[in-house]
Amino acid sequence: MASTIVRDNSKSGSNIADAKSSSPARAIAISIKHLSKTYPVPLARLKQFFRRKMKQPVEALRDVSFDVREGEIFGLIGRNGAGKTTLTKIVATLVQPTSGTVTVKGYDSVREDERVRAQVGLATAEERSFYWRLTAEQNLLFFARLYGLDEAQARQRISELLERFEIEELRARRFAELSTGNRQRLAMARAMLTRPQVLLLDEPTRSLDPLAAARARSLIGSLARQDPPVSVLLTSHNLTEIEELCERVAVISRGQIRALDTPERLRTLHTPTERIHIFAKEISVANAKNLFLQKFDEMEITEKTGTLSLSFTRKIQDNRLNEVIRVLRDAGAEIVSFDVERATLLDVMESYEREDEVKAV
Repeated sequence: MASTIVRDNSKSGSNIADAKSSSPARAIAISIKHLSKTYPVPLARLKQFFRRKMKQPVEALRDVSFDVREGEIFGLIGRNGAGKTTLTKIVATLVQPTSGTVTVKGYDSVREDERVRAQVGLATAEERSFYWRLTAEQNLLFFARLYGLDEAQARQRISELLERFEIEELRARRFAELSTGNRQRLAMARAMLTRPQVLLLDEPTRSLDPLAAARARSLIGSLARQDPPVSVLLTSHNLTEIEELCERVAVISRGQIRALDTPERLRTLHTPTERIHIFAKEISVANAKNLFLQKFDEMEITEKTGTLSLSFTRKIQDNRLNEVIRVLRDAGAEIVSFDVERATLLDVMESYEREDEVKAV
């Protein structure tokens, strides 16, 4: 298996990507070039002076490069500690890189950090900057005024967002009294106060109940489709969410981008085969074995409660499935259903983690 797969292909099997692939080439919203971040050892010189044992500096990111296009929802997946949050904070100008560059809408995140912050909205899963004694509305009003909105603009925008995130009835409740899920929704509302052109969402649905998470995903998708569109950099451990929303996905492991492509292509490149299970009636096990085992010697044929199960592996998009279906129909069998087992994004992510663990030994 190749150690790194990086492709730049906007076409995907998702509805969002299908719509985008037929549109003209889009401008770059976020450009990340050769980005590295190393956290030094605290008080290193003092510890050396007293000859204390020291841990090695932590290399959180190493030579990371990719672009996020305008109106794209770009997914970033990896295990805890892989570098996702550090990368998000660098784009948001909260952390400075050790080397490399990040530009947002053409503005450099280090030299033009104020301009970058004006373009970006950030919502993280571990929000610590709200004021716990203030109400939800007071918190949003404080940040709105901090972002430069006047009183009337701020109150109108806050009302819109509280309604949009279905927390209007919580406007007068203190932040300390909110549930974890409602705090998360408030963080997303704050990220959208200034109608940013770029959204950085770090596990945005982690603490939400299933219905609230589904509405949040719908909202994120609608933002990318609006005019002008919002560009989204999304990190999540919910891989179903990533597949549903993202045009392209990057796999990050130990601070390095190991693969970048559409979800469908990542799965196909990881495992170019799939396991087919066909369920049929009106055909006996003996007849099926006579029809298939000479040509498909690895096929598994079993019967349970009158339903025949035929299982075999094929290369994706070869002609074996059509051939099996044709033979079954010619034999008078009734095809009840069939299932397809393919590699998942979890399989892809785990394969790179295993590869890195072997290298580290």
